[in-house]
Parts: sequence; structure tokens; C-alpha cells
Amino acid sequence: MANLDSMPPNVHISNHPCLRAKLSQLRSKDTNARQTQALIHDIALIVACEALALELNAVSSGTGETPLGAQYTTETIHARLALVPILRSGLGMLEALQTLLPDPVPVHHLGLYREPTTLQPVEYYNNLPYHRPSPQSAHPEIAILLDPIIATGGTSVAAI
Repeated sequence: MANLDSMPPNVHISNHPCLRAKLSQLRSKDTNARQTQALIHDIALIVACEALALELNAVSSGTGETPLGAQYTTETIHARLALVPILRSGLGMLEALQTLLPDPVPVHHLGLYREPTTLQPVEYYNNLPYHRPSPQSAHPEIAILLDPIIATGGTSVAAI
């Protein structure tokens, strides 16, 4: 476990029991490829629930009617999000986040690999939009990087 005193104040370390159990299963040498894929999906769903709960707010969006005729207030999320999977490993997390979010969001891909001699990240694919958001634009305010493989953090730093 990381020393919490040395972590930046904006870092959240999850202690969710289901997440901890799934991580234990993922680390097992007996976990096969199909199980790994399912565990990555489940872990991404748990982490996304925690992360998005801290960043998003539901807002009233009108009224609706149940099949029994009762009226209720509908809610939605008005945050402008984009998902950015780091190729290829981040693709395993993409479906979980798309399932969790109530509306479709843009998906941009970023391809990075570690150069063998310098061990520095090298970009080989990038379809991120090149622009600066303006108050009138509908461009995403929050980009969620998806990458389940974080060793040194070099790829994450390069992506940001």
C-alpha cells in the first residue's frame, strides 16, 4: 500500500472491497485471457464509479412518467466528457465506461509505446482534437485517460 502522506491531495486510493478482490484475481498466475478481459472490465467499472462520483453532478432535466402513470423528475449529467483509451490496453476499459455513462461521449485514441533503449514513451497514433476550448464550444472539459497498465507512469505523463 502506498504511503498516503507522500501522495498529492488530488489522488484518491480506493479501498473498495470488490475492487481489492478483483485486483487479487487479476494478479493471479492462474487467470486466463478471458478472465483477464472480464476483470479489466469490472475493475474499470468500479474505478469509474468512484472517480466520476467525485467529478460529476446530476441535474434535473424535466419530468417523466412511469408505466403506472406516476410523475417523476428526470436527471441527467451535463458534463462534457471524452474518453481517451491508450492503445491497445486502454480499449479493455472503454466498454465499461461507455456502459456507465448515461449518454454517448466522444472517444479519441492515443497510441504510445516505450522505446526499448531509452524506455521513453513514443507516440505513434493520435486522434485527439487540436484546439483550445472556448466558452461557446461544445468540446470536452474532462478527458478520461484509460490505461490499465501503469508501471512507471511514463505513458500517463506523456498522454497528459
